[in-house]
Amino acid sequence: MSTIDMITSHPHPTGGLPVELLAEAIDAASACARICTACADACLAEESVAEMRDCIRTDLDCADVCAATASVLSRRTGTISGAVKELLSACRVACATCADDCGSHADMHAHCAICAEACRRCETACAELLSAIG
Repeated sequence: MSTIDMITSHPHPTGGLPVELLAEAIDAASACARICTACADACLAEESVAEMRDCIRTDLDCADVCAATASVLSRRTGTISGAVKELLSACRVACATCADDCGSHADMHAHCAICAEACRRCETACAELLSAIG
């Protein structure tokens, strides 16, 4: 079952939002939360862990914001559009910050390159959904 299947099975599926954009934002935020958590763990395993402190912190902050965003977007009943807009905006900022931080380590650490890519995907998905909300 896909996220689109789950959204469209709901009695009030989208609240007027395009299903594809909503599903992509949920999927991208969920994936980003998992990948950021894994990246933080990989950073902790690096020999240069002291140099990775900011990256670890940024990873964990981004993971938490993305997890909250995916969770709220998954609930279709009674969602407060103003709060959703603010959450999507916060998620974009967290993802952009994490992508920049991980991107600066991408040449040395493959996990940071993967994380930066996931963050950019989520940042884009949140921006597209935010634009659709208006």
